[in-house]
Amino acid sequence: MIWQGGDAVPPTTRIAAVGPSMQLSERRVAEHIAASPALAVESTAQELADRVGVARSTVIRTCQSLGFSGYPQLRVALARELALQAQPPAADHGTSALGAIRTAADAFGQAIPQLTALLTEDDVEQAAALILGADRVLAVANGLSGPLALDVAMRLTAAGRPAEYVADPIAQQIAASGLTPRSCCLVISGSGSNGATLGTVRAAQRAGAHVVAITSFARSALVTLAEVSLVVPPAGGTFRHELEHTSRVAHSLLLEALADLVGVRLGAQGRAARQEVLDILGRSLGE
Repeated sequence: MIWQGGDAVPPTTRIAAVGPSMQLSERRVAEHIAASPALAVESTAQELADRVGVARSTVIRTCQSLGFSGYPQLRVALARELALQAQPPAADHGTSALGAIRTAADAFGQAIPQLTALLTEDDVEQAAALILGADRVLAVANGLSGPLALDVAMRLTAAGRPAEYVADPIAQQIAASGLTPRSCCLVISGSGSNGATLGTVRAAQRAGAHVVAITSFARSALVTLAEVSLVVPPAGGTFRHELEHTSRVAHSLLLEALADLVGVRLGAQGRAARQEVLDILGRSLGE
């Protein structure tokens, strides 16, 4: 992967984005670094290799997979990331129900700075342009990402850019096959490897439609297929955390902002659509 953000992309964000695609031994090294970045800064490549139980060459290959020329460069980048974070650890709110919620909220708050680290101005602009210029927008997702596709379709429609959502995976492929080269298929998948979702993407491609992807991992099958990919690393930092907890908060934040951006770019049309929505809500609340 070419790190478009260059040195601005922190090492732990890179690990979160590409870790699942690494060889198993390299992934073990990467996860160890992500779990203990301060310890990695203080260690030599050989010391890290000994702790993980791999060869020193595996540590070097891991660094290169993350976009660094070697271990010294990774250590410098880790030290810089730790210095920039410089924030107290998440507060311990106890084991009560409310305490668990507050702890989760604090942990997500600390992860917020990395959520946009892999986004580039060009990718976001291109995604917005494809959505704005399409004759049809089909929002696609399955599993726990499904509600986000419904949500963004409603938000885009309310913003003046009508969008469609189809829940059934087979019906999604049928809808995608009816798109045109002027259409946009907006695809949401945390793992980027959901089989039903990828089937719909391929149907959209056969129809010649543009594909814009929202996902968590930079080397997923979805990223390979999509024309534009907006990668938001998982807040938990690992593929296992993504599978076990499957948070969609970060994707929801991005999609809300993207829908708002589209509404603003529509100008008078967007303002008129917003006013109509407010009028409908007002009449509904008054009944």
